[in-house]
Amino acid sequence: MVVFTKKEVVTDNFHGTEIADPYRWLEDPKNPEVQQWVDLQNEKTQEYLSGYPHKDKVKAKLTETWNFPKYTVPRKEGDYFYFHKNDGLQNQAVFYRVKDLDADELEVILDPNTMNEEGTAAITNLSFTKDGKRLAYGISFNGSDWQEIKVRNLETGQDEADLIRFCKFSNIAWNEEGTGFYYNRFPDPSTVPADEQSFNNKVYWHELGTTQDEDVLIYEDPSNKEFSFNPIFSDDYRYLVLNVWKGTENKSRIYYKDLESGGEFVHLFGKGDGEYSFIGNEGRTFYFITNVDAPKEKIIAVDLDNPAKENWVDIIPQRDDVLALGKIINHQFIVSYLQNAHDELKIYDMDGKHVKDIPLQGFNSLTGLTGKKEGDTMFIGYTSYLSPNAIGCYDFKTGELSQVFQQNNKFDTEGFETTQVFYPSKDGTKIPMFLTHRKGLELNGENPLLLYGYGGFNVSLTPAFSPAVRMWIEEGGVYAVANLRGGGEFGEEWYKAGTLERKQNVFDDFAAAAEWLIAQNYTKTSKLAIMGGSNGGLLVATSITQRPDLFGAAICQVPVADMLRYHKFTVGRYWVTDYGNAEKNAEDFEFMIKYSPLHNVKEGVEYPPTLITTADTDDRVVPAHAKKFAATLQAGHEGDNPILLRVEKNAGHGLGKPTAKIIEEQTDVYSFLFKTLGVEIN
Repeated sequence: MVVFTKKEVVTDNFHGTEIADPYRWLEDPKNPEVQQWVDLQNEKTQEYLSGYPHKDKVKAKLTETWNFPKYTVPRKEGDYFYFHKNDGLQNQAVFYRVKDLDADELEVILDPNTMNEEGTAAITNLSFTKDGKRLAYGISFNGSDWQEIKVRNLETGQDEADLIRFCKFSNIAWNEEGTGFYYNRFPDPSTVPADEQSFNNKVYWHELGTTQDEDVLIYEDPSNKEFSFNPIFSDDYRYLVLNVWKGTENKSRIYYKDLESGGEFVHLFGKGDGEYSFIGNEGRTFYFITNVDAPKEKIIAVDLDNPAKENWVDIIPQRDDVLALGKIINHQFIVSYLQNAHDELKIYDMDGKHVKDIPLQGFNSLTGLTGKKEGDTMFIGYTSYLSPNAIGCYDFKTGELSQVFQQNNKFDTEGFETTQVFYPSKDGTKIPMFLTHRKGLELNGENPLLLYGYGGFNVSLTPAFSPAVRMWIEEGGVYAVANLRGGGEFGEEWYKAGTLERKQNVFDDFAAAAEWLIAQNYTKTSKLAIMGGSNGGLLVATSITQRPDLFGAAICQVPVADMLRYHKFTVGRYWVTDYGNAEKNAEDFEFMIKYSPLHNVKEGVEYPPTLITTADTDDRVVPAHAKKFAATLQAGHEGDNPILLRVEKNAGHGLGKPTAKIIEEQTDVYSFLFKTLGVEIN
C-alpha cells in the first residue's frame, strides 16, 4: 500500500544544525515526476478505499444528507433583498434578489455555476453602490486566493467592461455617488519573483468605465512591504479609512484621510499596539472594537480632534466574555459575545447602555448579521451542531424576531443532544469541549468517536452544522470539538497561550481531550479518530507523531507540516506571528524543530491509519506540505496501517469547492473512518 518515494541529498543549516530535506523535489508541482508520483498516490488511496464494501452506501447517505436548501443571511440594498441560495446539490450557491422575501420567483443576479465548466468559480466579494444600482463582485477560480473584480449593472443585469485583477484579501469601497471605488491589490504576479507576490499591497482608485491601467495609486508604503491596506468608507462618506494589517497577527493600524479637506493620510493608530476594527462614525467621532488594554475586547469612541489614548471613551467596556462581533444598526450597537464558545446577542444604545438580549436557544453560533445604520430591521443567521442555518428578521419597532425562508427541518433534533464539558489539560488548564451524539449514549468505551480541533490564529470553534457530521452521529458516532488554546474563545490571553514557544500547549490540550474521552468511557483508542484542516492539519500531524499510540485513525486535511520552510510559500509569511521563523531566529528554531511534523517522524514506529488530503491548486497551504509529510510518514512507518495521500485536482484550500467534489471527498474520508475504526453502518 506504500508508494516508494525517492530521496535526494538536500540539507540546510539552521543556526549550526544540519537538517535533511530528502523530499524537497516534491515541492515542484510542475515537475512531471512529481505529477506521476501524485497520480500513483491517488491510485493507491482509491485502491484501498474501493476495498470498503459500503462506500457506495456512504456516498448515498452523504448525498441525501446534503440535499436541502441552504440560504445565507439577506441584505437590503436599494429596493431589493439579496442572498445566496443553494437548492441542495448545486455545485455553487446562486446569488439572488427579490423585493419580497416571501416571493416564490427569485431573480438570478450571479450564478457561478455558469462561470466555468469545472464548477469551481466562487463569489468572494460583494460591494454595492449606495443607491443599489451597481455591484462590484470578486470571483475566484479553482479555490485560489487570487480574485478578479467585475462590476454588474443591476438595472440592465449585465456586466460593465471594468475588470480588476491581481487582488487577494481585498476590499472594495464605492464612493457615495457610485462613480468608482477604492480597492487594494498586489503587483502583477508575472512582474515579481514568486516569493514576492504577496508583498507591496497598494490602494487604488478605479473610475467606473476606465481600464485598470488608468487607476490612480492612492496609498503605498514601500518601507513596510508586508503591510496590506483594506479601504473602508466612513458612514458619511467623508473619510476614507485604511485598515492596515500584517499577516495574521492580532494587531492592526488605522489610517484615515479627510476627502473634503484633502491632505495626506493621518496615522490615527500607527503603532501596531493592538487590534482596531472600525465599525462606524458620527461626524468626527469614530467607533472601534479594540483589544488595547482589553484582552477580551471592548468598543471605544475616539474624537479625531483629540485622539490620544487618555481621551478615548469606553462605550462598551470589557467584560468576562469575549466581544466577538459589533455593528451599528438602527443607531444602536448590536454585539455578540462568546459565552464559553457559543454566541450571545445583545443590543446597546449609542451611549453603551444595555437595551436587551436577543435569545438564541441552546448552543448556537451566529452565521451572519446584516442591517443598516438607518434601518429598522436586521437579519440574523444562526446554527448549531444539530440544526442547519436558520435566519430570523428582527424588527426594532416591535422587538419581535420572525423566521425568514421557512422550510421544514429534515433533521431530527429530539433524538440527539449537544453537551459541553470541561476537561483538564496537561498543565491543569480547563479546556471546553462540545459533545454531540444520540441521546441515551451508553458509556461503554465502544463508541466510534471523531475528535476535531484547530487551536490557532485566534479562530474560535463555535457550534456549526455539517451534513457529514450529521451522518456520522446518525450512524452512532460521537462528534467532539475541543476548544484548544491558540483559538479566540477566551480572548487575547487564550490565543497567545497557543502561539510561538507556547504552541505545545495546543497539542497537549488535544491529547488531553482524547485521554479524557477514553477515561470517561466515551470510546477507546481503537475507536477514536482525530480530524483537522490547515492549522488543524498541523494539529493532527503533530498529534500522531507525538502520540501515535493514542489514536485509532487520523484525517489530516490540507496540513501545514514543514515548520522550517512554510514561510517561503505563497502567504506562509503571514503566519510568522503564530508560528515563528526558524530560518531567521535561532530561538524560534529551537521550539519549532521539536514539534514540526515533517521532522519528527521516527523510523520503525507504527502510526495510526492516516489519510492526508490536499489539493493541487491550493495557494494558501501549498500541497508540498502534505506530499512531503506523506512520503516521510510512509517511509518511516512500520506495520500494516494504511498511510494514504489524497490530492484533489482543480481545487484549492476549500474556497469554492463544488458540492460534487465535497461529497466525493467526504465519501472517501468517512469510508476511511468506517473501515479503519470497524464501524458497521446501517
